[in-house]
Amino acid sequence: LPPGSCRAFWGWLNAVFNKVDHERIQAVGPDRAASEWLLRCGALVRYQGSPKWQQDYNGLPTGPLGKYKIEAINATESCIMYRGFDYLDGLEHVTDIKLDKCMYIQDECLQRLSETSNLQKSLRQLKIISCGNVTDKGILALHKLTNLEYLYLSDLPGIREKEKTFCVLQQALPNLELELDLE
Repeated sequence: LPPGSCRAFWGWLNAVFNKVDHERIQAVGPDRAASEWLLRCGALVRYQGSPKWQQDYNGLPTGPLGKYKIEAINATESCIMYRGFDYLDGLEHVTDIKLDKCMYIQDECLQRLSETSNLQKSLRQLKIISCGNVTDKGILALHKLTNLEYLYLSDLPGIREKEKTFCVLQQALPNLELELDLE
């Protein structure tokens, strides 16, 4: 294989995994469609009323349309990217998101996340860890998540103006508990 061809293949495959299928969202509902997307990309989901994380795409629960509502997303080492974030639009019950070692998460993703009106209402906890493409701009975009109660940030080398960024964020979200591990 020529140099870089493997990386190009994985980039193409990730773009395919993250392509939004609006017809599928209409057919099965936003929570089921988002579950399928997240699991295809290697993330986990947890539904309301369940302590168990769903990780097997083929084991997704069946039942009446809209029965299973996503409450938490753990995207550790997943390949989710901006292109697929339209799947988050219809989610009304997500309270907790963890983005850990997500190489495709960048500032535009955090901005899109914070502009999703349902997440502005429901999201309470957000953890962003070892996402090397996140900068101060992305963290500042989180100010629109007005119900966010807890934000954990760790190992984000793209954040350059730590004090200024966190001061602005804390002013915008005075009830936010901000935990930092950014040495």
